[in-house]
Amino acid sequence: MHIQNIVFIVLFLAALSLFTYNLLRIRTYLMLGRSENRFSDVGKRVWKVLGIGIGQAKIFRDPVAGLMHAMIFWGFLVLITAVLEAFIQGVYSGFSLGMLGAVSQVFFASQDIFGSLVILSVLYALFRRYVLQPKRLKGDGNTNADATFILCLIMGVMLSMFGVNATKMAVHPEYASYYKAHFIASHLTGLFAGNEITFYNIFWWGHIIIILTFMNYLPYSKHFHIVTSLPNVYLSKIGPQTLDTEEIDFEKEEVFLGAGDIEQLTWKEMFDGYACTECGRCTAVCPANLTGKPLSPRKIIMDIRERTSEKAPLLVGKQEIPADIESKKLVSEHYITDAELWACTSCMACVQECPVNIEHVNPIVDMRRFLVQSESRFPDELMTVFGNMENNGAPWAYPQSDRLKWTEGLEAAVPVAAEKQEFDVLYWVGCAGAFDARYQNVSRSVAQLLDKAHVNYAILGTEEKCNGDSARRLGNEFLAQTLIKENVETMKKYKFSKILVSCPHCLQTIGNEYKEFGGNYEVVHHSEFIGELVNSKKIEIDDTKKIDKKITYHDSCYLGRYNDIYEEPRDLIKQVNNGELEEMKRTKDRGLCCGAGGGRMWMEEKIGKKVNIERTEDALETNPDVISTACPFCMTMLTDGVKEKGKAEEVKVKDFAELVLESAK
Repeated sequence: MHIQNIVFIVLFLAALSLFTYNLLRIRTYLMLGRSENRFSDVGKRVWKVLGIGIGQAKIFRDPVAGLMHAMIFWGFLVLITAVLEAFIQGVYSGFSLGMLGAVSQVFFASQDIFGSLVILSVLYALFRRYVLQPKRLKGDGNTNADATFILCLIMGVMLSMFGVNATKMAVHPEYASYYKAHFIASHLTGLFAGNEITFYNIFWWGHIIIILTFMNYLPYSKHFHIVTSLPNVYLSKIGPQTLDTEEIDFEKEEVFLGAGDIEQLTWKEMFDGYACTECGRCTAVCPANLTGKPLSPRKIIMDIRERTSEKAPLLVGKQEIPADIESKKLVSEHYITDAELWACTSCMACVQECPVNIEHVNPIVDMRRFLVQSESRFPDELMTVFGNMENNGAPWAYPQSDRLKWTEGLEAAVPVAAEKQEFDVLYWVGCAGAFDARYQNVSRSVAQLLDKAHVNYAILGTEEKCNGDSARRLGNEFLAQTLIKENVETMKKYKFSKILVSCPHCLQTIGNEYKEFGGNYEVVHHSEFIGELVNSKKIEIDDTKKIDKKITYHDSCYLGRYNDIYEEPRDLIKQVNNGELEEMKRTKDRGLCCGAGGGRMWMEEKIGKKVNIERTEDALETNPDVISTACPFCMTMLTDGVKEKGKAEEVKVKDFAELVLESAK
């Protein structure tokens, strides 16, 4: 063993020890957070890593920048062979991948191809950051400096690799025939003629030092995502996006009252901070941010990481926390303000766009819980909403006895569960379907379609209460769980096979979140259910009664991004409109929120442009006769938007169920 080998081993072990220390340090920070199980469904998680992580599926939603990042990522994966070769040579100088014979030519050729692609991608990344300057990349000077340093290190890794490959023929002439596969690097050999071995040592040591520097800089960099992104994809939620919160025991003195600081977050919510790529894709699609609100999902995640870096070392070291640090808190004017938190519509556009599956909405709701349940600090209008939910079982100030008024005037009586006890389908009307004057017509349309198809169904009537969605998203978890438990107990009294809902918020909450409370139901949205009835000819479309109008369709966030239902409403609209549907520029999983989700339905927009106006303008750009939707909140927001734009006489907002009924025999 030569002195060079000994120096390498010492240097490598020191660098590896420091890197390991930093990983363990960050792990201790994460252990401060609340527990959360993110290790089930191993097969699904591995598949997700292969598709989103290795395959970079989400990164290509921005095709140009996506290709650049994918080339850098895939290049690193391919170039691991070059790194391994260099590291093994540090222990055994005579090693070469050329020992593998013909197989080595694949490695050598791929190193040249992907090394070149990475260099080009890095150059474009620098050009994009400093010349093109897209809005979503803008940050402070430190952010740009950090990104530039990382890009320069990547460039250094690639250039030193080419230098090693161009000069190693002189070190390993016995593998010269295989080195021809370095079809780019081999043309550089002449630059070092006569001094190949000297330059080989320079490039080799440069390659090693840059890699070890890169490795140990990352834990202190905002680009630590290079290490954490794949694990974060693995740890991301499987299945529908839900708000997982332990059931509250109201008899206990100590219960979770929300997250005012990092130690009240879950460890996964803290880990998201270390996985963030700072690409800004989340903020670029955020409806609140797009319309001038103070919310930036990227900033939320960055603030979590910054606060963790500030406070966690003191907590781990069990040191007395200085008053100036303790007073800052995560939810405060120093980090995340009330205005930022209340601006969120919980639309999940940020989560949809994030290339590493960061879950922005969960910590926002946890922090809202802190504001509501610990601080009693929330917008004034919510006091009335919470009071109505608590006293009337609905956000509206109507008594429970009015829940059946929408049934008045129908030819066929709507069956009530208390009178039937057993039936096939429980039609969950929802608060909007019962009380909202406009949406009552949708409830009547659904009931008439069920009658046409001879569906054995019933409604809960006065026994039905708010599903708890708005209370949960607004941070009043106590109230939400009270409503949820009461509804679960009510439904236990009856025997049915599935629940039919018209509201996507009911679909999400009852279908995906009631499971925490023993409510395991098959829940279907009326777009799916009515679609099945039409396709099976239980409801027949009359060709003479088809709509024949220009219709555009708005995707509900809770129907689409939360539950992946995009095509069913579109198929129904096309069936009743001669196959025609005019799509908006932002549609399906790229659709823009109406502005009502996350409890925003019950709050006034006082900052910036109204979200519903922004979305209404999208719809009006298609010059429609009808704007169709599949959500009561969306209907309200779009109807108000059409009125505000002075188009109420020309453009109607309708649920597709109304369109189907108009066209049915």
